[in-house]
Parts: sequence; structure tokens; C-alpha cells
Amino acid sequence: MNESMELYDVTIIGGGPAGMYTAFYSGMRDLKTKLIEAKEELGGRMLIYPEKMIWDVGGVTPTLCRKLIDQLAEQARTFDPTIVFGQQIVHQARQEDGTYILTSATGEQHWTRTVILTIGYGILQMAKLEIEGADRYEVTNLHYTVQELEPFRGKRVLISGGGDSAVDWANELEGIAASVTIVHRRERFGGHEKNIARMKASSVDVRVPFAVSQLHSSNGEQIDQVTVSHIESGESEQLEVDAVIVNHGLKSDFGPLKDWGLDMGEWWAKVSNRLETNLPGIFAAGDFVDYDSKVRLIAGTFTDAVLALNSAKLFMDPSAEKVAYVSSHNDRFKEKNKALGVVDDH
Repeated sequence: MNESMELYDVTIIGGGPAGMYTAFYSGMRDLKTKLIEAKEELGGRMLIYPEKMIWDVGGVTPTLCRKLIDQLAEQARTFDPTIVFGQQIVHQARQEDGTYILTSATGEQHWTRTVILTIGYGILQMAKLEIEGADRYEVTNLHYTVQELEPFRGKRVLISGGGDSAVDWANELEGIAASVTIVHRRERFGGHEKNIARMKASSVDVRVPFAVSQLHSSNGEQIDQVTVSHIESGESEQLEVDAVIVNHGLKSDFGPLKDWGLDMGEWWAKVSNRLETNLPGIFAAGDFVDYDSKVRLIAGTFTDAVLALNSAKLFMDPSAEKVAYVSSHNDRFKEKNKALGVVDDH
């Protein structure tokens, strides 16, 4: 162990919504906190759909995902945690005193009393369109995510996919694009019911069960026609397009984390109702976990963060309060309230 390493109470691995809120709540509990993110920015999976509107976070009116990321990141920094970017943690080693040394893929080490894993689905990659030569169009008009809506204004857009993001993009583009067609291999869509109903009631051309079978280009640089084929009959039709968006899901890779000895399924770590993993001092929250009452919404992620952090606090100090005082009574906010011009009479 490097003697110059600083010991932290809590080290959070993963900078998505679960990680960011855990960092904030850790500050509420007066813990020395570090957050480590493999990418060069916070946001996690939310970075895939920055232009989507987020409706289902309590107390937050419809907000662009990009703005919600910024707000969560600002909140995460409230108590000045150490935030480290560009490091993928690949190894953990429990020391004789019960602390952990975490090592990144590039060799950096971090020393901590407890660990909270908020890594979502690990390193994510978009599932590509399985048509030979499709990759040549990725630099022009074949897209696997929508970063901005404006480039699609007035265009004929075809979306391939049937999950939440595909449905959301169809709804968001319907009032911007000249036309929107969505093709899905199954009769049923996998998104939220209300969003599916909205899409079907709009001008979006819904084709099920269909799949993209060929891409056509008159100049070899961009797609101008797409052949879609009926899954059962094989009947095909060519559609004129200006842009193609593919949302066939995500491929997950947990890398060396699979070798840590965690009790894991294919997608999730199994945790207790207190968000404890099977490894002492290691807790988890967010999309990475599974337990009986798990809620797979951003709102549910915040509860996970609180439960995991409280468990970490009690692991270090069994005599500690089980939860933090609410912000209106938490001493950690007194000076911050003053800075905001709020007078506390209590």
C-alpha cells in the first residue's frame, strides 16, 4: 500500500444518478467521500439520452435529461467530495484492518473504509444494426443515440426498436421531423404504457412486426432508402428516409468486477433490503442491484442511495443514527442556508 494514500470513509464507484445522490447524502452524514467515474463526465446511462424529457422524478417538473444531470452533479458537489474521472476500478483487496484498496485499470489506487457500487449496467455499448456495411453510415445519417433533436428537423426519420428510448424518440421527433416511422420486431412495445399510447395516437407511422432488412444509398455515403420486412410473411417495402435511428438495446460488460466474488446474476448484483452485498463493507445501489422491492426508476435510485449509505455508516459505526436528519434540521445545512439568505429561527 502506498503510505501517502488518504483514507476515505466511503468510496462510490460510478457517477450516474445513484452515484451522484449517494455522494450528496454521504455529505449529509458527514462522511469523507470519494466518487470515481470511469468516463470523463458525470451522468452514467443518462448521457445516452440527454434530449429526452424526464417526467417521473418527484418534485421536478418535466426537465431535459441534460439539465437534470447538471442539477444532480451540482447537488453531488454540495459537501465537496473528491471526484475522480477517467478511472475504471478493476480490483479490490480487503486489508487486515477491514479497509479496502481499490485499483484502477491504469494502476491508480484508492484507500477506503467502505465501498458503494453504483455502476449501473457496467460498461455499456449500443447493440449495432446487424446488416453488413451498416457501419459506413455511422458518420453520416445512421444514429445509435439522439444527442440533439434539432438536426432532425424537417427530415424523414425511421426508428428501429421498441424500448423506452425508441418510443420516447418517436414522440419527441414527431413534432419536429417531416415524418417519423418506427419499426419493431414484436407486436408489443416495451416502453411505458402512457408513452406508447401517445405515440400510437400521433402521426408516427408504426410498423409491427417489421424489421430493417436492407439499407440503400445512391452515393455510398448516406442512407436514402430502407427496406423493411414483415417478420412473419417476409413481405418487404422500401421507404424513403433522411435519417435512421437504431435502438436495439445495450450490451453490458462488468469486466473484472465479475471476479470480485459478488453474488451476481447476468445483469444485477443481489443485495439485502439494506443494500448490502455478500462482501463485508461493500454496498450497492441503482440499476446495478436487485432485491424484492426494487423500483427501476431514477426516483427509486435515490432511495437505494440513501439505504446503501446508511448501511455503510452503520457498518463503520454501529452506534450511529440509522438515518440522517432531514435537511431542515441537519446542522450541515446551517451555513449553506445562511449563504442563501435563509434565516433559521429554530
